Amino acid sequence: MNNKRLKLIIFLLFLIGAVIIGRLFWIQIVKGKFYKAMAQGQQRFFENVTGARGEILFANGEKLATNKIRYFVYISPRDIKDKEKTKEALKQILDLEESFIEKKVNNDSLYELLETKATPDQIDKLQRINFPGIHIGQEDSRIFPQGTMASSLIGFVDSEKQGQYGLESYYQEILKGDQGMIKGEKGLGGLLISSDPMEEIKNGSTLILTLDHQVQFKAEKLLIQAQENLNIESGTIIVVRPSSGEIVALASFPNFDPNSYEQEKDMAVFQNQAIQSIFEPGSVFKPFTIAAALEEKKITPETAYVDKGIVRIGKTSIYNYAKRIYGEQTMTQVLEKSINTGAVFAEQQLGSNLFLEYLDKFGFFQKTDIDTQGEVYSKNQEFKKGYEINFATASFGQGIEITPIQLVKAYCAIANNGKMPKPHLIKEIVNEVNGKGLIQKIRPELSQNIISPETSAKVTSMMVSVIENGYSKKAKIPGYFIAGKTGTAQVPEEGTYSSDKTIQSFVGFAPAFKPEFLILVKLDNPQTNTAEYSAMPIFHDLAKYIIDLWQIPPDYEL
Repeated sequence: MNNKRLKLIIFLLFLIGAVIIGRLFWIQIVKGKFYKAMAQGQQRFFENVTGARGEILFANGEKLATNKIRYFVYISPRDIKDKEKTKEALKQILDLEESFIEKKVNNDSLYELLETKATPDQIDKLQRINFPGIHIGQEDSRIFPQGTMASSLIGFVDSEKQGQYGLESYYQEILKGDQGMIKGEKGLGGLLISSDPMEEIKNGSTLILTLDHQVQFKAEKLLIQAQENLNIESGTIIVVRPSSGEIVALASFPNFDPNSYEQEKDMAVFQNQAIQSIFEPGSVFKPFTIAAALEEKKITPETAYVDKGIVRIGKTSIYNYAKRIYGEQTMTQVLEKSINTGAVFAEQQLGSNLFLEYLDKFGFFQKTDIDTQGEVYSKNQEFKKGYEINFATASFGQGIEITPIQLVKAYCAIANNGKMPKPHLIKEIVNEVNGKGLIQKIRPELSQNIISPETSAKVTSMMVSVIENGYSKKAKIPGYFIAGKTGTAQVPEEGTYSSDKTIQSFVGFAPAFKPEFLILVKLDNPQTNTAEYSAMPIFHDLAKYIIDLWQIPPDYEL
């Protein structure tokens, strides 16, 4: 190599080095601030965000609704450099159908969503390949760790972060967080590296429920078994503390998974049957007729009448179940044997005006105002027209419409010395203030006496006799006095009553003379003749479970 060629090469290297150094000087010194600002603009961001939605917890702290970071993957087809390699990578990592990826990648658009619930492992693999046009996003997502449990009570949160149905809707303003501004930095693939609030961002309040996680689980399990064994169309179980109105369990069947609510085809599954289903209760209503007549001293538990198996009101005849005839019976025996004509007798001694007045006092003509979304009630306009036949049939629970929660609330007055508590689901609300939890306790609300403590004690004793001496012996739990009553109601259908459909229910509380809990079991059209073979065994199993779980002392030695 001659000297001229060597000098030329050295000159060219020097020239190239000078150009590179000059370019670096231009970028880093002359235009340094500009490019720094551009880089920061690509990596740093300012964004309006909302504080985390408050959690919903069972009484023991188990999470019913909480939040989790959700990763989603989207592409910008116009930015993809190598479509074949990108399609293959997406297929392998996200496990998506080839035809789906093909369609998305070949679209001439800036944004195509591929996966809304990407796993951390999938995100890690996508970050490693770092193909142009593949982007990763993240956001807080509402999740329900218990799946279908208490779904009709809890509701769900939609894509706009709005609570829908149940507690999520009713407490939307309390659960949602406040809005604020954050600054942050994004790394490869658009994944968030860090963020800092520019102002205090307040999270939503946490709700602590009155629900007992184990009792709720057991109640829902029993309803599932009822569907398997009795082929019920639907069902409801409510467990309440009658002294305070705290709801211990509120179970419905069928239910749904709020984590995937969008897959449900039948919107009716979102309804809470305990507060949104109106029905004629049947014989579980008889204790209210008896209680009102006792309170007004029109009867005593020992008052006797002669049952002839039929009562005629105008042109209408009222019969006992299976047209049975019992002869002379006391009012206690009326409840023991669930005699329709006996309930009519008690109502006639009371009089229609007083009967109507007491039904109003027991809360059957207004909402209970339970703290969840969508409560309905019947105005019972047909019943209130005042026809004698309407009052006669209502005395044993036909021709009057109520909801399960109204029935439970009214029964609490019998169990709680005549005072009726307002049913409620929230035990505490925890607000975040200056980084600390400020607890707001929900205090029970009690009415004035609907009936006197003396009347309450008499009706309770009569309902205990139903279990001890009547047709409800299957509800008995050795060592405990149980107060209870069955109901097998006909279902209204096109101006008459269905010939084959029934609603079968059982209401009971224990220990009867100092009750810790009250249970309603309501089954829609079970494949049995009466509640004695459907709702009553479920009550027994759940009551025994609660007694053992709560370690309630027995009433007497075996």
